[in-house]
Amino acid sequence: MHTSFEIPNGEETVMVELTVKEAMALSGGIRFRPESKVALNAKKKVQKVLENKMMPHGDHRRSLDV
Repeated sequence: MHTSFEIPNGEETVMVELTVKEAMALSGGIRFRPESKVALNAKKKVQKVLENKMMPHGDHRRSLDV
């Protein structure tokens, strides 16, 4: 069974500033050492931008500083 849902304003663009290393880590083209936090930092940046876009008034359910 396939369930789909509509993402409000899903076609809008967002801007995320990433380093080249972070972009490479997210693209899956390069793997960094496990102790490297490059991919984790990049994911946090993207998540923060999405949370700010979807909940602009600070109604975030959890903190990114985990």
